[in-house]
Amino acid sequence: MKKEEKFYSLDFEEPLLKLAKQINELEQNAVNEECRNSIANLKQEFRKLKEKTYLNLAPHQKLQIARHPLRPYTLDYVKYLGTNWIELHGDRMGKDDSAIVGGLLELEENRTVMIVGTEKGKNIKEKQKRNFGMPQPWGYRKALRLFKHAETFSLPIITLVDTPGAYPGLEAEAQAQSIAIAENLQAMSNLTVPIIAIITGEGGSGGALALSVANKVIMLEHAVYSVISPEGCAAILWRTRDKSAEAANNLKITAQELLELGLIDEIIKEAVGGAHKNLEKTSEFLKQSILKNLNELEALTKEDLVKQRQEKFRNYGAFIE
Repeated sequence: MKKEEKFYSLDFEEPLLKLAKQINELEQNAVNEECRNSIANLKQEFRKLKEKTYLNLAPHQKLQIARHPLRPYTLDYVKYLGTNWIELHGDRMGKDDSAIVGGLLELEENRTVMIVGTEKGKNIKEKQKRNFGMPQPWGYRKALRLFKHAETFSLPIITLVDTPGAYPGLEAEAQAQSIAIAENLQAMSNLTVPIIAIITGEGGSGGALALSVANKVIMLEHAVYSVISPEGCAAILWRTRDKSAEAANNLKITAQELLELGLIDEIIKEAVGGAHKNLEKTSEFLKQSILKNLNELEALTKEDLVKQRQEKFRNYGAFIE
């Protein structure tokens, strides 16, 4: 078995874990042709079970993958999307929020874009530094500064979003968190360059929307995007977090459900099992989507880009009267 197939941490992956362990044990003790044939049969069974498992995930199971501790974040994807990455820091008002990263990236030769995304961190020290991917007002102001920088130099903007939401702490509220988000929404709706927003993991509430007012809103296959977390929804409706799985199943948070509702434009395929199983392969799918959509958007005039983006969000929602 491949190294990445030896460990499954999510509850619904337990049958895969057991089968993988059985195969590994047999491989270590294979002594004859009959054993090797048994191993080959089990590997075929493993592949079928793996494919079936990830094709039939419930919304709360997709949420588990979206929150997987090994799931790639913005800086992981940047390594594979292009070259000559130059990270830019600070909101020019006194602070730099590590929960939001941004900078210039050369996607192809003579094709530079502005990348702005959230970053959660991989270990406890990094997570604390990056506030577990929850931006504060100065993070959104940094993002806004980079958006305006991109517009000044006619650079397309790509956002990579994976956040449970904006940080709700006292200092963040005192420093006008809601205003910072609102200013981003307003500014992004009027930018004259192409904007592509990609939900790579968890797109939570206004904290995600502040980076997602785009001409194209795209989601990775196992990402989620919602107005409230399933835990928050369950706490409000049932006054218990124990109902979070039920809430997830009813909130329409998955990429597949949101595409059907017309709230996103495209789903990007991930490596089997999730982006963390094969970052390079998932990044390849991601880059193909970015280039395809950029080619489409760059054919529009500045006026048409703004008009298309504004109409897109004005038309959100379907009603029967």
